[in-house]
Amino acid sequence: MAAASWYHRDISRVVAEELLARAGRDGAFLVRDSESVAGAYALCLLFQRHVHTYRILPDDEGLLSVQTIQGIQAQCFRTLPDLISAYQHPNNGLVTPLLYPVHRARRAPDEDSDGEDAQGGHVASTVPAMVGTWPSTPIPSRTHIPQQLHQRLQEQVHSSPASDFMGFLAEYLNHHVQLDLEALHLGHPQLQHLSTALTTACRALHGEIDFTLAGLETLARVFDLPLSPRSPAREQGLLPSDPDLELLLHKISTVNNLLSSLEKKVLKSLQETVSRHNLALPSVVVAPPPSAKPLAVQSFEVKVGKSQRVVLGVDVESGTVTITKRGSGAPEEVIPQDKILQLIKYQSVQSKVRLVCARESQKSLSRDFVFPSARKREAFCQLLQLMRIQHSNLDEPELISVYVGTWNMGSTPPPRSLASWLTSRGLGHTQDETTACIPHDIYVVGTQENSLGDREWVEFLRASLKTLMAIDYRVVALQCLWSIKIVVLVKPEHERRISHVHTSSVKTGIANTLGNKGAVGVSFLFNGTSFGFVNCHLASGSEKTHRRNQNYSDILHSLVLGDKCLGGFDLTLRFTHLFWFGDLNYRLDMDVEDVLAHVTKKDFQALLAVDQLNLEREKNKVFLQFSEGDISFPPTYRYERGSRDTYMWQKFKHTGVRINVPSWCDRILWKSHPETHVVCNSYGCTDDIVTSDHSPVFATFEVGVTSQFVPKEGKGWGLSPPCLVWGEPWHALTCQYLPAAPGSGPEALACVEWESIEVILKTTSRSKCYIEFHSYCLEEMQRSGENTFQNCDIPGFLKLGWSSKHLPVLNPILPDLEYLGDQHLLLSIKGVESCESYGECCIAMRSMIGSTAQQFETFLFHRGEETGSMRGWMRVRVPTDRCSTRERLYEWISFEEEDTEPVTDATTCPEPPPPRPRSRPRSLPEPAMGYTNPAYFIFEGVP
Repeated sequence: MAAASWYHRDISRVVAEELLARAGRDGAFLVRDSESVAGAYALCLLFQRHVHTYRILPDDEGLLSVQTIQGIQAQCFRTLPDLISAYQHPNNGLVTPLLYPVHRARRAPDEDSDGEDAQGGHVASTVPAMVGTWPSTPIPSRTHIPQQLHQRLQEQVHSSPASDFMGFLAEYLNHHVQLDLEALHLGHPQLQHLSTALTTACRALHGEIDFTLAGLETLARVFDLPLSPRSPAREQGLLPSDPDLELLLHKISTVNNLLSSLEKKVLKSLQETVSRHNLALPSVVVAPPPSAKPLAVQSFEVKVGKSQRVVLGVDVESGTVTITKRGSGAPEEVIPQDKILQLIKYQSVQSKVRLVCARESQKSLSRDFVFPSARKREAFCQLLQLMRIQHSNLDEPELISVYVGTWNMGSTPPPRSLASWLTSRGLGHTQDETTACIPHDIYVVGTQENSLGDREWVEFLRASLKTLMAIDYRVVALQCLWSIKIVVLVKPEHERRISHVHTSSVKTGIANTLGNKGAVGVSFLFNGTSFGFVNCHLASGSEKTHRRNQNYSDILHSLVLGDKCLGGFDLTLRFTHLFWFGDLNYRLDMDVEDVLAHVTKKDFQALLAVDQLNLEREKNKVFLQFSEGDISFPPTYRYERGSRDTYMWQKFKHTGVRINVPSWCDRILWKSHPETHVVCNSYGCTDDIVTSDHSPVFATFEVGVTSQFVPKEGKGWGLSPPCLVWGEPWHALTCQYLPAAPGSGPEALACVEWESIEVILKTTSRSKCYIEFHSYCLEEMQRSGENTFQNCDIPGFLKLGWSSKHLPVLNPILPDLEYLGDQHLLLSIKGVESCESYGECCIAMRSMIGSTAQQFETFLFHRGEETGSMRGWMRVRVPTDRCSTRERLYEWISFEEEDTEPVTDATTCPEPPPPRPRSRPRSLPEPAMGYTNPAYFIFEGVP
């Protein structure tokens, strides 16, 4: 029997409102899972063009009841269908009876158009056991057994089984186990359908075992003259593989016996050889670990002025920059690193840089240098940044480098060397040879269709990095879902700075139950900065754009990473920096011959204009507010294996010829909190790793990080390192305040004050709302009162307002300006009736610090969708004795447009440029008065 059609499982509030709007009749309803309470439900009911949401909560005994208006006694029901049936009658506390169920759409079975997904039956979405069905169509309890068995199968799968084999098992559990159950009920215990499924699934195993068994027997005969016991097939010669399960079991037993006895046999044989010939075994000498390679002095030939050429030498180890005239042996000038005040990159001339140095006369000297290319300039700046970091006196780093790599390995072992991939060399925006071998602080490597074992892959990566960088990187995390893997490695000195490591995975394969497609994720804190990394493998096939979008949404909703207290927030807002990468499988919407012609001409812009991922981002369907480096490398899929000269765009299958248009399937994107420092230094692919039909892709980032606390000597509010206690959740940072100096008064507190907040939501609800305030700088979550203003005159939008009296004053745990400048506030708009979020946002405190209120505006997000906008006025007050700050290492390099010729002898340093404006989706028009959401235009009378 069909499951209850009005139960839509875990669809979002936005989707539920869209379905009810299409129904368009008062009394239309559906039930979905609650977003705020696990195990609860949300009853969504349409009345007078507005959606009313009621929570259905279970009690301690599992009885269900609806939270309705006061004065109506709550009724309890054992099943959800019973509850729905009762509320079809009037006067039960709802705005209208439940009249018209909105049916969920039947989901078409997932089929992989490229032949990459697992084969198997479709698993229909059903109501949980406690939910039951529509009252007129009860489901026999026996139909739950295949579902339970299928769930147990998924719970047991953690390795990387063959997709075909899993397909056979899924097919049996979905369609044939019921037949075996019926036969068993009739007294036939043979389980004929299980035997058929196993025989079919294991047919290929016979040949593999024959080859393995032959090899093991050969090795055994080398050390033992009597022949090992053989299987019947081996004794009679190589017979054709027999699908009989009894023969297969006998072969497996033979292999098991050989493997268990072989090690002992070899050891015994070698021991006898040593004793018989009086041989001395050589002692094993453990080689000392290689020391870190010192960075050689790097030289750059540059132009000064109109025609003069000089050589800039950068010695990172000694901390000096030398200037030598071309042809001269001795340097003309030696500049110590502490005399370099600022490094300014010109934006108008990508190869030009200005060096500002201090002199003894208390004046600064500015000199401009033009490099042969922008790539050389970037290498020079990176070396100076590295020199600055190494010679700083900071106890904790302010700037780290992060490497992110993704590669679909095509179920083929990797080559011996991954040097080009791990050093960001190849095609696109790549590292210069002078900086390619500078080790990164963090390496994050994501792979898909990786046939290697988990430990084998990790050790291979560590050995590769040790060979290249002479550093024994430490493993932070490994998370695998079948053949999708993510590995996080860090330098040994950073191991103590990593905390709160979490891992998670989500399956998006057939019916979201198989892990051949899906995602794996890792999150952690690096001192006071939160990082998230997601490696995914989305649905394949040019026509599967919508399915890929749905994969992204499912991953976003289901991946469990980061602070548990932020579980209600959009995943993209939970981290200071979130990196999302993998085989996203988005294709190019262009004829294959035209694609090949553009690739030959290296006309990538024409191809990027028809790139499905770019097009979906333009429509705000996926990856809202994410960034991606400029793509200047050819499509990374689908190459002929063994070469990078030819695209194999034809794929021959039993159903016909499949066209795989060359595409940028493999991508790396990121999203960071506002007013944080992150710079993409490279984004490209290799051109010499040819074992797969995908090319490995890499990106490197310069990322600003913060410390866990701000030590202040002699102050009553310093956070003493021994008092630092980390627990769950992340922001549960408990600290003891140091006693104030004797005779001093109470220390002034910093505070966050709100003058007003205005919110516009894309919703048909008329619910009252409140705001939750979260931040690592707060001891606990704070909550506002209900909104004091409400307007729903514009269909599809709800405008809310809060005055200062109904907004809390927030007191951060530390009052220092330097500390508060690195903090962010996470806000969530929640309905009073449902306690579910209508949207979340992030506000940087840095630009809000001051004595006068500052205006802010930002998007609201929920489950990967833009759900509205927020604007308002706020101020962050800091005590006057806590306003000292300093320049960060990443602020030492700035950008400037070239408008006039530089002054060669300036009395002061150039002012740093103003901060770059925040980006907004290109699909939105430029807003009036700086607001982001088109809803504002409607409310303010702008057409």
